[in-house]
Amino acid sequence: MKKRNLFQIIREWEYWPFHCLYGPIYIIFVWLIIRSRFRFFFSAANPTIYSGGFIMESKKQVYDLLPDGKFPPTLYYEPGTTAHTLLQDATATGIGFPMVLKPDIGGRGRAVVIVKNEEELEYYVPKYNLPFLVQPFIPYQQEAGIFFVKNPDEEAGRVTGIVGKSFGAVTGDGIKNIRRLIEEDSRLSLYTESLFLQLGDRLNEVLAKDHKETLVPFGNHARGTAFFNWDHLIDDRLHAWANSLADRIEGFYYGRLDVRFDNWEDMLNDEKFSIIELNGAGSEPTHMYDPSKSLLYAWKEIIRHWMMLWRVSKANHQRGAGYMSFNEGRKMFRNNSAYEMQLNELHARLLKKPVLERDLVS
Repeated sequence: MKKRNLFQIIREWEYWPFHCLYGPIYIIFVWLIIRSRFRFFFSAANPTIYSGGFIMESKKQVYDLLPDGKFPPTLYYEPGTTAHTLLQDATATGIGFPMVLKPDIGGRGRAVVIVKNEEELEYYVPKYNLPFLVQPFIPYQQEAGIFFVKNPDEEAGRVTGIVGKSFGAVTGDGIKNIRRLIEEDSRLSLYTESLFLQLGDRLNEVLAKDHKETLVPFGNHARGTAFFNWDHLIDDRLHAWANSLADRIEGFYYGRLDVRFDNWEDMLNDEKFSIIELNGAGSEPTHMYDPSKSLLYAWKEIIRHWMMLWRVSKANHQRGAGYMSFNEGRKMFRNNSAYEMQLNELHARLLKKPVLERDLVS
């Protein structure tokens, strides 16, 4: 990342490390655990998802809860799967190139890659030492994260926030190469380390004047995508759309639906959209990362959603959903710490993509 002075670091809080951002308000979350008699209340938020979707939940198990036709076809693989086997399965399922490979248990866009051809598939697949998923790349041009909360004691839930996503891209001028365009971009210049590794020799490519090239096709803030608050789109139609969808997802009461679409009206008509991810109790209200918002606004939104999480979990608990015990939760967090190290190592390996022969002629 590009070095920033102290003033920039303080002002641009959206780039702070996770624990620095959340550290000053952790006491609120601890208080909620104490109110729950030292049990991890969040596990009851979405009873059909492990840990309520807080950490360590399987994406494949979550996809299996979604309505047919509302998410990409998804294949699950254990480490050691060959690219040949995967390609046979994908072809039989109707998954072609480009396809997306991602860890079954992931987070913040780590170890997610888009594979454009067989040669890349043969390179990437052997590197996955963790269970992973394969999906077709969804070509819809827009992505939004829609936060939905429903108290099980109420007839309907509501949308509590929307984040719109602007994928990281550069526009050519016919003179500067991609490296220079990245370095001059106020956002992408903060991700030079990962982008330079990922792009390799493409950094020397000069884009034609006015040609826009998307370098970060992932809807993850940690990978360089810009987030914007789209709360102005919250209305009765969106509440109805979200409730209709949530009613078809067993045990889903709290979380964020990351959705790709081309046209907002089509999506509200239950057409031409795809759920890329469903995130549960561990969801961030990512609309807070809008560059125009303050740190105090972010803390307010986090705490507001924590309080809703606690109320939803308590209501589900009263209906019979169990809380995770303190010892169970502590073991889960230990396992998560070990897994995070493996995931970070995998992400680093995947970024070091060499220039393949087919890249040179494309």
